[in-house]
Amino acid sequence: MSTEPRNEPNLLIDGEWVPASGGTYEIINPATETVVGHAPNATADDALAAARAAKDALPAWSALSADDRASLMAKAADAIRAKAPELLPLVIAETGATLAVGSGMQVPVAADRFNRYARDFRNILQTPLPPQTATATPLAPGGVISGLVNRQPVGVVACITSYNFPMVNMAGKVAPALAAGNTVVVKPAPQDPLAIVELARILDGVGFPKGVINMINSSGPEAGAALVDSPDVDMVSFTGSTLVGTKIMEAGGKTMKRLLLELGGKGAAVVLEDADVKQALTCIASTWAFHSGQICTAPTRAVVHVSKVDEVIAGLVQMAPYLQVGDPNDKKTKLGPLISAAQRDRVTAHIDGAVAEGGEVVVDGRATGLDTGFYVGPTLIVGNNSMTCAQEEIFGPVITLIPFEDEDEGIAIANDSDFGLYDYVFSADTGRAFNVAKRLKAGHVGVNTAQRNHEAPFGGFKMSGVGRDGGDFGVLAYTETQSIIWSA
Repeated sequence: MSTEPRNEPNLLIDGEWVPASGGTYEIINPATETVVGHAPNATADDALAAARAAKDALPAWSALSADDRASLMAKAADAIRAKAPELLPLVIAETGATLAVGSGMQVPVAADRFNRYARDFRNILQTPLPPQTATATPLAPGGVISGLVNRQPVGVVACITSYNFPMVNMAGKVAPALAAGNTVVVKPAPQDPLAIVELARILDGVGFPKGVINMINSSGPEAGAALVDSPDVDMVSFTGSTLVGTKIMEAGGKTMKRLLLELGGKGAAVVLEDADVKQALTCIASTWAFHSGQICTAPTRAVVHVSKVDEVIAGLVQMAPYLQVGDPNDKKTKLGPLISAAQRDRVTAHIDGAVAEGGEVVVDGRATGLDTGFYVGPTLIVGNNSMTCAQEEIFGPVITLIPFEDEDEGIAIANDSDFGLYDYVFSADTGRAFNVAKRLKAGHVGVNTAQRNHEAPFGGFKMSGVGRDGGDFGVLAYTETQSIIWSA
């Protein structure tokens, strides 16, 4: 794929590539501030046309055999892998992801997710119930009453994703939705949609029937809002900010849409007094080194026992200078740019605000020495949990360290948040760590690790969203539960 600016004026609606009614708009490379290309700019009417096409395609697609659907999913995975060398430069240019993150976690994981759902799911979509004996009632004669839990596809799913991992997030929605028998309307984030346009071309090329996969994109909120309002859309699967998620929940209620909302996070890494600090530091520093902190699962709050505070601070201070900030295509770079100038300014404003609130900026990433690009370097703030930087999701390479004196206080600090997506706990006593994990109000907790088990249900408590995806749970998320009862 050429690194020259690319023009993508078209949307995929009902199997046809049609010009977006709103023309195109520029996509900016966050590292160079140059134009990556032009993306299609859909209107509300375009979105409604895509929803109608998906609705029309639903009966035939949901009736297709599981084997036929799985075959197309496997072809999609193979086609994404074949295009990976061309997709990677585009993803890096759009997102600012480093070469390591782009090559390891942006493109290949999208292929893996299609491959994961290229199978027959009837074992989880149909669950027999144990029979019950029933005596005669005025309602019905007695007998042996059997039953089956049947999972039907929800219908038309609007898949709306965030800018940080565009291909991975979209694949994680589209693949299980299709596997469950749904049709989809794909709507990427406006900041970096070009790889999703290419993904739609790949899926269109492997032979999915027309209307099963539709793709729209827009620079503003109108097209996405039209999908949420449309009676032709049965479910919205959204990854993004809590602010937008609450608006989707409110608007979707008018048509009783099913919702899967994976929203913001303010992860706490609780470091107990018996923790292995080196192990904890590896996790905490991922807020810096993993996509410049633009990840909802980041442990942005280091909640550290007072006996370990100096050691944790010293470790982070020592680590920061070795995390090179700069060109995402340089293999030595650990922190690429943030997605936009607006996001860079928002992150630096949070750092400024922490100073005003009495926080100590121990590692300051506001001055990077780079004149071009939307960069913020590793930042460590020592303060308390009431500070704005400890309560709001920053989505940048900023860690707030908060000391505590005993286990109960540490748990209370971790839980003192509007969010509850992903927390961590570190202790040499695994049993103790498990007990602490069970007291944390988060949908996911890592015990002495930042690794993921991708078969686990993933989602958040509180303002971090509703619903769960991942593994088989990802398929179930895109179904309606139906009970079928009969008398034997």
